[in-house]
Amino acid sequence: MNRIFGLDHNLTLIIWALLAIVFLVVLIARFKWNPFVTLLISSLLLGFLAGMKPEDIIKAVTGGLGGTLGTIAIVIGLGTMLGKMMAESGGAERIATTLIDRFGEKRVHWAMMIVGFIVGIPVFFEVGVILLIPIVFIVARKTKMSLLQIGIPLLAGLSTVHGLVPPHPAPMIAIAAYNADLGKTILYSILVGLPTAIIAGPLFGKFIGKRLAVEPPADLAEQFAAKDNRGLPGFGITLFTILLPVLLMLIGSIATIIDPKATSGLTRFSTFIGHEIIALLIAVVFSFFSLGFARGFKKEDISRFASECLAPTATIILIIGAGGAFKQVLINSGVGGAIAAMATQAHVNIIFFAWFVAALIRVATGSATVAMTTAAGIVAPVLALNPGVNVELVVLATGAGSLVLSHVNDAGFWMVKEFFNMSVSQTLKSWTAMETILSVVGLVFILLLSVVV
Repeated sequence: MNRIFGLDHNLTLIIWALLAIVFLVVLIARFKWNPFVTLLISSLLLGFLAGMKPEDIIKAVTGGLGGTLGTIAIVIGLGTMLGKMMAESGGAERIATTLIDRFGEKRVHWAMMIVGFIVGIPVFFEVGVILLIPIVFIVARKTKMSLLQIGIPLLAGLSTVHGLVPPHPAPMIAIAAYNADLGKTILYSILVGLPTAIIAGPLFGKFIGKRLAVEPPADLAEQFAAKDNRGLPGFGITLFTILLPVLLMLIGSIATIIDPKATSGLTRFSTFIGHEIIALLIAVVFSFFSLGFARGFKKEDISRFASECLAPTATIILIIGAGGAFKQVLINSGVGGAIAAMATQAHVNIIFFAWFVAALIRVATGSATVAMTTAAGIVAPVLALNPGVNVELVVLATGAGSLVLSHVNDAGFWMVKEFFNMSVSQTLKSWTAMETILSVVGLVFILLLSVVV
């Protein structure tokens, strides 16, 4: 079944992948099937259509699910505990109130983009969402603004940094592959990233927020709401608590840049505490003291908070894992490779080519990091034959392409869908549209910058 009427094998694979994605969307959106079950069925269907052996399909599904959740499940669990401590202590409300006071209610969505951009520099996208989602809920409630008008700018800030700005792993992989200059790449990424995030964040967020009415999940909204009338904690200690994992990850990233071979004990220690799981664990334990005992809570209260906040995340974790299973079947079946092979046959502008290859792999696999890594391997030999090209801009173009069209095979898609309590259709109209705007507008700014530099 892995060929259609004698068509080229690569084209056949892409057609099967499209059919599996349509099947997935229709079952969830039209027939309201459970996303976890539907993702698993779609993964199996694609595997059989692509001609994979049954044992290889099972291996891809279990490996993809386990591989995706290996870090994300821990991140979600620890991040939710940190969010719970911020909520119970009133810390999230303190940050929300301060942002509203400083920026004014009409401009608070701009503040959310800036927060996302800054917090996102050293942390993975998923970590940033988990850390900041309580603030989104509370700002939306206090300002009576649309949840998407507050949330989309935050997501745009986090996502822009994830795809474009070193020291994120994906841009760093491309920098190494293309022999680009780190300092120039960071400078260009900020020049391109900020205006791109503004267009896809506050501007698009205001537009879509008026057209899609969504409410946060009742259980999470209740969990992240302040529970009593005790005084709010100070802004400084609250901000330090939420930024502690960010600071630890930044220390780890800087240590790796300064000493890439980890020759000293200090570097190894810095990279250890800078790993997202360790950084979040340290921050959670610190929050037990800064936002727990210091606020007058007893040890029984803190233990209860840490336990009861995990239940609402179970569904989210399973759906993200199933998205990872679908992604792995796409990769193992050869769909990602098929798209890359077809893309290399085109003769186009190198910057556009890098963007296009990364975009195709991103659509096929659902992973920005996989798209950037794979595209870097494809583009690097082509780049070597074109010595006059600005390699730093090719790094950014690869990053911009890796953000495009996040859909049902992306774990981030399901995370946003569940946290913002949206249907698949609403998530496509808001989150997917925002990611595509980020990618396309980013490419436009990169091409404009290439004229100057």
